[in-house]
Amino acid sequence: MDICLEDALERVVAWAKEVGEVQRCHFRGYDLGIETKSNAYDVVTKVDKLSENMLLERIGAAFPGHGVLGEESGGHRTDSDYLWVVDPLDGTNNYSQGLPIFTISVGLQYRGETMLGVVYAPYFGEMYTAVRGGGAWLNGKRIHVGDKDMLKYCVLGTGFPYDKDVNPANNADNLARILPHIRGVRRMGSAAYDLCCVAAGFLDGYWEICLHPWDICAGLLVLEEAGGVVEQFRPDREINLVAGNPRVVERMKEYIR
Repeated sequence: MDICLEDALERVVAWAKEVGEVQRCHFRGYDLGIETKSNAYDVVTKVDKLSENMLLERIGAAFPGHGVLGEESGGHRTDSDYLWVVDPLDGTNNYSQGLPIFTISVGLQYRGETMLGVVYAPYFGEMYTAVRGGGAWLNGKRIHVGDKDMLKYCVLGTGFPYDKDVNPANNADNLARILPHIRGVRRMGSAAYDLCCVAAGFLDGYWEICLHPWDICAGLLVLEEAGGVVEQFRPDREINLVAGNPRVVERMKEYIR
């Protein structure tokens, strides 16, 4: 690698705070420009687009030879060894409803391996960061996954795909199987935030189906650097994962498929 990851991390943290301030200014506003994408459940706002444009401009200025994969604009210069994977506003449904769980997620991959991850929850002022091999951090304090090993004591996170109305592989069966065996379940509405909550021990585990690279790139590195593990549990439906500490993941796999 020909860049300093610590310097890059400092830049990304500053960008995330800048974009987060824009998102806070528009939050619970009356002119979000809400549109639908693939169907009525899959929404985008003008703030998603503005946030991605801001991030792409800053990445392009600081790292002009690098590729970018953004949720809203797709791939740019993706033949580079370096790829920035950007979800400018993960949790758009929450944001459009005036609910405060939403994040900015930025990951940097080098030859397919994620080396840097930043997930920022602007409303809460929570900045999750990780550089490969350097641990996981929340606002400058080291974080670790929880140590529970029995599902009956666990609170898990999950989510559901946008085509849940037409595709029977919509995660409802997994929820029905595991729900009687856990303390509780939470639907945060942001995969990046779910992963970081597991990394910090706020959630004990997380599973979801039909995710995309921008949903999870940064959050997965934060989770792994916090001592968590991630496993894929089915070959179809895009990216499907189970996450937590190793013991919880093994117990979740008894019900998630």
